[in-house]
Amino acid sequence: MSDNKGYSYTGSGTNSQGNHYCSRDYGSSASNQNSYHYSNTNGSYYYSNPNGSTYYNDGQGGSTYTPPSGGNTGNNSSK
Repeated sequence: MSDNKGYSYTGSGTNSQGNHYCSRDYGSSASNQNSYHYSNTNGSYYYSNPNGSTYYNDGQGGSTYTPPSGGNTGNNSSK
């Protein structure tokens, strides 16, 4: 399924634990061509972005961001 947003959906659904996922193909020009995200039943979620960065939120106020270069990781926690 294609649209005008520069990507096509390659898969989505819910696994046996009730966690939702969605994957997208951004094409050969993207650093990470096959990006995806997960939304978990415990409130946490994870993004693997087309620019190569990643983001994780634990659903309890803590989060971790990794930039595209793989450089310094940013941690944010309100715990």
